[in-house]
Amino acid sequence: MDLEILQIIWFVLITVLFTGFFFLEGFDYGVGILLPFISKDDRERRAVINTIGPFWDGNEVWLVTAGGAMFAAFPNWYATLFSGFYLALILMLVALILRGVAFEFRSKSDNPSWRNMWDWAIFAGSAIPSLLWGVALANIIRGVPIDENMNYAGGFFNLLNPYALACGIASLSIFTLHGAVFLTLKTKGGLQEKTMSIAKKAWAPATLLSLVFSVYTFIETDLFARLGVNPGIVPVFSVIALASVIFLLKNNASGWAFIMTGIAIAFSTITIFLGLFPRVMVSSLNPEWDLTIYNASSSEYTLGIMSIIALMFVPVVLVYQAWTYWIFRQRIGTDSELEY
Repeated sequence: MDLEILQIIWFVLITVLFTGFFFLEGFDYGVGILLPFISKDDRERRAVINTIGPFWDGNEVWLVTAGGAMFAAFPNWYATLFSGFYLALILMLVALILRGVAFEFRSKSDNPSWRNMWDWAIFAGSAIPSLLWGVALANIIRGVPIDENMNYAGGFFNLLNPYALACGIASLSIFTLHGAVFLTLKTKGGLQEKTMSIAKKAWAPATLLSLVFSVYTFIETDLFARLGVNPGIVPVFSVIALASVIFLLKNNASGWAFIMTGIAIAFSTITIFLGLFPRVMVSSLNPEWDLTIYNASSSEYTLGIMSIIALMFVPVVLVYQAWTYWIFRQRIGTDSELEY
């Protein structure tokens, strides 16, 4: 395969990796955000944590893989993104570390104050990345100061513009809804009744904020005016999927509701990447300084070797993760064996 085809393949693969990450990590972020608000009863909180206990660290592998793919396939994209968004990414990393530590340390003492402290740490470690991922995506599509040498020429506060913050709040709300719907699917008894009530309440703000973000994107960016690849009806399916969630929840169709929130997240992510193509980062200083898959990529030889490795190992990872979800598919209640 020639260089251009390999560049397109790796752009598509990175899109798939981020889509999978937001779909999977989105629901365990949502569970973490809701944890302190579901109940003050320790057994119920432990049951909630156990719904994501076998999955959360595996879900983060998608992010590590996406970052590794960016580094190897599009090093200029990786360098500009991680240097320009350095402080925000460090904050996200600290939050994720805090979250991982909280999962492990929570059960080390029976003291209620100790466990409550770590529950709030899980909340913070879930809410901060949920917000910052929206901020990061918004800045990528809106544009940031990138000069002719592919260097980020702005500061931290350039990233905290109203559009980016609106996107961050929208992503926080949709992940919260995704997590709430996941809990209706994975819990039972009185705990499921509580999570069902929360999911129904979370639907309206998530839907409203997602629509606000869509309109704001039309006003603030060129994503719809300068389409890389026309997404067609993909955004429409995203809206329909999100709108159907409340109907499905009222009819106790938790499985379908979870699929619909997942589709809304996945199709929204795909729409963003399709609108960007062939760009990977937009320069707000000069359109000619945009980073694209062509000026940001590695050599043909590097992309070719990476393609062979991906073909060998990606199916193994997918099969293993699917097996994990199948093995731990049972619902969890306060009468289940609890660990955290």
